[in-house]
Amino acid sequence: MCYKTANVICIAMLGLMAPPSANAELVRGAILQDTHKSWEVDNRPTGKGWGEKPPAGQGYAVATGRKKQGANGINYHGGPLILGTTNVYYIWYGNWAGNTATSILPDLATGLSGSPYYNINTTYYNGSSVAVTNATLFKQSVTDNYSHGTALADADVTAVVSNAITSGALPADPNAVYFVLTSADVNETSGFCTSYCGWHTHGSIAGQDIKYSFVGNPDRCPSACEAQTTSPNGNAGADGMASVLAHELEEAVTDPDLNAWYDTLGQENADKCAWKFGTTYTVSNGSQANMKLGARDFLIQQNWLNASGGLCTLAY
Repeated sequence: MCYKTANVICIAMLGLMAPPSANAELVRGAILQDTHKSWEVDNRPTGKGWGEKPPAGQGYAVATGRKKQGANGINYHGGPLILGTTNVYYIWYGNWAGNTATSILPDLATGLSGSPYYNINTTYYNGSSVAVTNATLFKQSVTDNYSHGTALADADVTAVVSNAITSGALPADPNAVYFVLTSADVNETSGFCTSYCGWHTHGSIAGQDIKYSFVGNPDRCPSACEAQTTSPNGNAGADGMASVLAHELEEAVTDPDLNAWYDTLGQENADKCAWKFGTTYTVSNGSQANMKLGARDFLIQQNWLNASGGLCTLAY
């Protein structure tokens, strides 16, 4: 699903939103424990940060959908996961000239591989009990000079990814996640900065099931999508994007087609820990961080551990 803004509360069972104080933790409603009966079905992820009841006769029954998950607060619904090394591609949309994000975010994708943080994802597995691998590989990036203007609809984001692949600029890689990273002058009109900070989905492009994500530069709306006004790498927008990007990546790996791992409310693993950062430390410029990936410090949200009863954590 999406990485929701810091200044909205989601009453998950009703889909209502209201603004609390800035940088509040995401609230998911009062009914988080497993109280469903065996004939009920889990809400489905929408890709925008909330779940919806599936159409009649199309739900994945709780009674069968939980055979693989035990009591960890998140359910397996039979869909595929990204297994083996997850390749990462960036599409820099808009104006990124001179912006240090173009080095910070590739370093993030590289640094996640083999980290205790990304290892949390190895607690997720498919129907054959094959687990996610603690391995990412930053493969390639391309630029897109406002091919669809500065106001993007969801369909425009899809078109940006499709054009990059069908033009040959990027390969059609089914074991990858493609990120459309928009500069601060670009809006995503379905709810960027008001309902979400990023989202992920999938679609058929060039004959492959392509997983892709939108992550916007939160310098457009610091109070909604940045956890702090200063940042470990001296670029608040890029550091804000780093946490959103990590969120969407771990969801795209464990629930790429929106039919694998999510809870009764339709929330995916990272949704359950949005805006929760755990123990932090202070870096030399006074900013807060909670992990070192490679040579860089980052402030990255926690992820949901599918073990030990389920919990938000920074490492496994």
